[in-house]
Amino acid sequence: MIHLHSQFYGFRPEVIYHVKIIGRIDKADFPELTLENIAIKIDTGAYTSSIHSHDISELIENNEKILEFEILDPAHTHYHDKKFRTKNYKVKAVKSSNGVVEKRFFVKTEIVIFGKNYPIQLSLANRGEMKYPILLGRRFLNKKVLVDTTLKNVSFDLKQAEQ
Repeated sequence: MIHLHSQFYGFRPEVIYHVKIIGRIDKADFPELTLENIAIKIDTGAYTSSIHSHDISELIENNEKILEFEILDPAHTHYHDKKFRTKNYKVKAVKSSNGVVEKRFFVKTEIVIFGKNYPIQLSLANRGEMKYPILLGRRFLNKKVLVDTTLKNVSFDLKQAEQ
C-alpha cells in the first residue's frame, strides 16, 4: 500500500514499472571477462561494485598506461588463469567496509542480468575472504532494480526458465 505522504520521501510509484526486482544474491554473466553464471551479492550499503582481483599492475607500454590484472582465485570454479589488460581504467580513493581509505583501480565492462546487457564499473578489490567474488553496489543498482532481500537468484532462475 502506498501512503499519501510517500512523495515526501522521494518515492515515485511510476518508477516501479520500469525496474526489475532482484534478491540479495543472484548469478550474472560478464561476457568481456569470460564469466558466466557467476555468483553476485547485492549490497545496497556499498556505493561501488567490485570484483575479486589479484596481481594488479599498472604498466607503461609505448608511452601509454595499461592496467593488467587477474580475477578470482585458482581455487574458484570460474577461474581461468587469464591476465586481462585495459587502457580504459581509473584510479580512485575508496573507503572500504572497515573504514580504511585505499587506492583502487576501476575498470569498465558489461554485466548481463535479466537477459539485458548493462555497462558497469567494477572496482578491483581483494574479496578473497568473502563468500561472493562480485558485489553490486548502489551506483549500478540505481534505477535498474529494486532489492527484495527475501529473494534469491531471480535473474538466474528467469534465464534458466527461458532456455
